[in-house]
Amino acid sequence: MMDSLPPMFPGRVGQVITILQVISVFTNYKTETNPATRAQYSKFSQAGSQMKKTASKFTWPSKLAMFVIYAPSLIVSVVLLALGSNPDVYNELSFSIPKPSIAACLCTIHFAKRVAEVLFLHQYSGKTDIGTPCMIAIFYSLITTLVAYAGSMSAPLAPDVFRGNYNARDMIGICVFVVGILGNFYHHYLLAKLRSSSKQNKSAPNDIAAKRYIAPNGGMFNYCAAPHYLFELIGWAGVAIVSDHLNVYLAMAGMTSYLAGRSVAQNDFNRTKFKEKDWPRDRKNLVPFVF
Repeated sequence: MMDSLPPMFPGRVGQVITILQVISVFTNYKTETNPATRAQYSKFSQAGSQMKKTASKFTWPSKLAMFVIYAPSLIVSVVLLALGSNPDVYNELSFSIPKPSIAACLCTIHFAKRVAEVLFLHQYSGKTDIGTPCMIAIFYSLITTLVAYAGSMSAPLAPDVFRGNYNARDMIGICVFVVGILGNFYHHYLLAKLRSSSKQNKSAPNDIAAKRYIAPNGGMFNYCAAPHYLFELIGWAGVAIVSDHLNVYLAMAGMTSYLAGRSVAQNDFNRTKFKEKDWPRDRKNLVPFVF
């Protein structure tokens, strides 16, 4: 049975990584559904209320915080791809650099998109404590590194891949990733439009207008609270498929646990903010008609 599973990182280090990933799969959901332990960023940030007197010392504007969350992973993925693509550098370094893989390329695209959305699409208000984005940035950078090394072990980039010589698994994974990244971007666009319309009340002070929420609608928001999370998970599923590596599948499972818990928190937030007619109480969290 073990022979039929995708490969995993070998040795004691590999076992430790795998055990930590399994623990995260079983704990992330509960962590994010608990208001006391969930990650304090975006609308769930409590920096403004709990740290108001020391905000200048211990908080960042939310836009900067979100940039800090995603930019390091983009830098890590680009650097690893660049180093792994240069045979001279690859052979001269005393430590192993992962060779480029489709999984690493998709991971780079994912984080490049997220950075671009932070800079050019989303509108932010409020502040976030410095610790939360730094911790998430480290976590995402580790995931990026894990995907790069896993993809290099199990499915390195073939020399003729850019001439269209893909295997069936690669094609399926890339198609799943494209569906995920496009669906995620579309629903982020819908959220950005809502944020723009919420700020059109010129008579209200800026801080009040910035905190005025409108019930998300359109696309799959009519069926669940967090379709953007669902499509992000579909994108990660695509990365896992092309990597064909057990630890990347576990990374995707950990993301699923994390975003499922966060979708519950999002739905609870919507139910407290909006009336029944704007946000039906039976609307699902993450997967329409199911969860």
